[in-house]
Amino acid sequence: QVQVVESGGDLVQPGGSLRLSCAASGNIPSINVMSWYRQAPGNERELVAAVDATGPANYLDSVKGRFTISRDNAKNTGYLQMNSLKPEDTAVYYCNVRALYGTTWYHFWGQGTQVTVSS
Repeated sequence: QVQVVESGGDLVQPGGSLRLSCAASGNIPSINVMSWYRQAPGNERELVAAVDATGPANYLDSVKGRFTISRDNAKNTGYLQMNSLKPEDTAVYYCNVRALYGTTWYHFWGQGTQVTVSS
């Protein structure tokens, strides 16, 4: 079992920055993918960024050049650096850890952290 806890959400003005953190604990295999999703009221949850243990990151088109996902494998911690924030970035942000146990992938979710971009 894996526990996932996000932190770092806040109220920020347009153009500002925030860094979200995702701490994973438990039995985490080396083959895993750490992702950030977000969900705004009335919208479906969407994938914002994802990175595996060794490969390049992938981003939602609307955040490319503004957001950076990173991870510290030794600490089982991931980060989402968000710059030049826009009101449309307002959402609950969720961390997801997808882990391979044997031949089966499992998903583990955090509780979410609120990001509000408003003046």
